[in-house]
Amino acid sequence: MDLKFVNVLILGFGFMFVFTAFQTMGNIEKTILDSIAKEDSSFTADGYTSLAIIYTAFSLCNWLAPSFISFTGPRVAMLVGSLTYTLFMVTFLFPSNWLLYLMSGVLGAGAAITWTGQGNFLARCSDLSSISRNSGIFWALLQCSMFFGNIFVYYQFQAKEHIDADTRNVVIGVLTAVAILGIVFLAALRPMPDNSVGTSEAQRQEQQNRTGWGSAVYAFKSAGKLFITRDMLLLSVAFLYTGMELSFFSGVYGPSIGFTKKIHTTPKEIVGLAGICIGAGEVFGGGLFGILAKKTTRFGRDPIVIAGYVIHMVAFFLIFLNLPDNAPFKDTEDISYLDPPRPWVALLCAFMLGLGDACMNTQIYSMLGGVYVKNSVGAFALFKFTQSTAAAISFFYSSHLGLRAQLGILVVFGTLGTACFCIVEWAVKRRQRESPEDSRTVSQDSRSVSYDK
Repeated sequence: MDLKFVNVLILGFGFMFVFTAFQTMGNIEKTILDSIAKEDSSFTADGYTSLAIIYTAFSLCNWLAPSFISFTGPRVAMLVGSLTYTLFMVTFLFPSNWLLYLMSGVLGAGAAITWTGQGNFLARCSDLSSISRNSGIFWALLQCSMFFGNIFVYYQFQAKEHIDADTRNVVIGVLTAVAILGIVFLAALRPMPDNSVGTSEAQRQEQQNRTGWGSAVYAFKSAGKLFITRDMLLLSVAFLYTGMELSFFSGVYGPSIGFTKKIHTTPKEIVGLAGICIGAGEVFGGGLFGILAKKTTRFGRDPIVIAGYVIHMVAFFLIFLNLPDNAPFKDTEDISYLDPPRPWVALLCAFMLGLGDACMNTQIYSMLGGVYVKNSVGAFALFKFTQSTAAAISFFYSSHLGLRAQLGILVVFGTLGTACFCIVEWAVKRRQRESPEDSRTVSQDSRSVSYDK
């Protein structure tokens, strides 16, 4: 196995463990905080507000992430960022309104450098012939986190109407330990050449002369210039949708099931099963587009994105039929159109949400890592900026809008985002037909010998 592919595997396992902790906590945060509030009347922190702060800070700090990475390189950035995820886990052992919201902001800043560093490092490990495979494999490994964390939570929450302090502390302690294991994997990553540097002597000399603050300022300006290009503005609509559906399935859908009392005698334990089903959809999609990348992308990225769109639309319609409008807020005896609500429908929708998300995100990673390899740091920073902005807005309105209004917003932006992605993909195909030489740019540039720190 070559070093690049080994690095992709290590990267995937590192993120799998870190996000076993964070994604599981995001899925149960609303439930956990409501349980704490029932025991301590002075504790009034809201899970949706915490997640909104995370993604607001994430959004704003993405503009600074390229400059940070210009100093540290992607490996150090991912290590520093993953430490903030671990500290966020520890916060739940010491319930405090101000501490939770403070660490939510710190985590948002750490997430910005973590994900921008990840995108840049994945691009360094790939070329046009391997980016789809590597994106799919990374995504499948990352989303295995939805299995392990939620299986653990399912057994811990089984037959519990109220999540007591002892149960909470066990769950939080285990998730913290798992996040630390992920940091160990990320520390094992090996340096890779920076394939964003040109092959000519003048281009290499320009890169070497651009150090310190000059490099940081250049990275910031490059991201700004890239953001206002036609293709990136169109892609931003797709990025917005991925942020909205991310916030829905990671922070709203699980609690909505748990608060629907008629769906099961102990609905809280269904939350863990829903997380497992989301993970199953993510892993199936990531594995399909990773292992069978050459076959699934034979006709381009657009058919896969369109398939993801259709899957999501069907899921949203079934959720509309199955869960009541006030399900995101608190325990409710209300019903929607299915009486009683069906647990198997809720779990099927969870799988479809994960599969549709995998369709969208693997192709976005393939697009950014392949088409934008010359400025992969800026491209991934803009992706995460737009995605996290949408997620922050979604978590803010999740505290006020009913389930049906949220589903309506997702349908509108899903339609627009899919259309915009396809327009860019068709333009890329057209340029590649007109200029075949462009398709060899990545492999030629990968001969650069400039290593990260």
